[in-house]
Amino acid sequence: MALLVQKFGGTAVGDAERIRAVADHVARTVRRGNQVVMVVSAMGKETDDLLRLAKDVSSTHPGREMDMLITAGERKSTALMCMALHDLGIPADSFTGSQAGFLTDTTHTNAKILAVRPDRIQEAVDDGRVAVVGGSQGVSTDNDVTFLGRGGSDTTAVALAHALGADACELYTDVTGVFTTDPRVVSTARKMPTVSFDELLEMTATGCPKPAMRSVEYARTHGVRLHVRSAFTWQEGTWVTEEEPEMEQAIVSAVTHDMSEAKMTLAGLPDHPGVAARVFRSLSDLGVNVDMIVQNVSAQGVTDISFTVPHEDLAKTQEAASALVAELGASEVLVDTAIARVSVVGAGMRSNPGVAATMFEVLATEEINIAMISTSAIRVSCVVEQVRVEDAVRALHDAFGLSVV
Repeated sequence: MALLVQKFGGTAVGDAERIRAVADHVARTVRRGNQVVMVVSAMGKETDDLLRLAKDVSSTHPGREMDMLITAGERKSTALMCMALHDLGIPADSFTGSQAGFLTDTTHTNAKILAVRPDRIQEAVDDGRVAVVGGSQGVSTDNDVTFLGRGGSDTTAVALAHALGADACELYTDVTGVFTTDPRVVSTARKMPTVSFDELLEMTATGCPKPAMRSVEYARTHGVRLHVRSAFTWQEGTWVTEEEPEMEQAIVSAVTHDMSEAKMTLAGLPDHPGVAARVFRSLSDLGVNVDMIVQNVSAQGVTDISFTVPHEDLAKTQEAASALVAELGASEVLVDTAIARVSVVGAGMRSNPGVAATMFEVLATEEINIAMISTSAIRVSCVVEQVRVEDAVRALHDAFGLSVV
């Protein structure tokens, strides 16, 4: 008998027919002798609909009330799923995040998990029932309902799997697994049967949309076995595991791209200690997640600092940067919203030199200019023009031999 945590995203439970199909799959899993804990997201685009409704009702959106509103979608899904399971003769109980034992900090709309105390979930499992938990929610140390943010249902599932000692955490999505690149850009992209935690973490950080990066971080930290698979075909997906040191790794496993960021440059900054610290502390205090950073060589006592930020943070970043220009005596703020990032990822890069050189040569052959570069032990990323990023993805995917044979 295995204990499985199965998470189903919004498209997987998007309507009554889909809920019944998922319930049937869970019932079959139970009848094969397994114990199941489910985590479900809000149905379809319900979270977007709730956010739209909030805008229609008011221009004032207190975080506490937004969390109360948004988490209603997951509670609706849990109740409907339990009804569908009961209809199939499978006893099931629905739980909110707080009932499931999720304690979070007090940051509304993007709370962090502090502890998971799944006593009621364990009792339900021990009683032979399926526990159906609302994803992406918990209760804060102030005893308020909290929302874990977009993609938080993945994190809910992984955290529950760890807390319960589950044999595996299955993340059911609308794709059949993790691919070597976006199949919508490269039709010959290959589904990966396995991928390491480190590789998937780099991939999700550089544009791979599923699973959520926070869930991969949590799984890697706590050693939770992940299985990313489709809720529409039910076929075997991609297993996420620890690297096996005795096995030789592919030099490059995947090519990712991300068009969600803009580049900002603070030009003419005084080049002396403390300036960079002042710039990035001010952005950190605003909750801006700065990504790639490049500082130019100093000339005549001044330098430029360029960095990338998410488009949704651009307005407040520009405002803060303008204030810093005046405060620090810089010359100007430059913004480029028409950029994108392309990355190559692979565990084998640690022991195989030349990946960066090959990447730059491929981009040069395609006449794609590189604006910024950043690296890690298993990743090389380049900022390029947004209109050329898909050309870059296709060329790199082909150059590193990642297509289906």
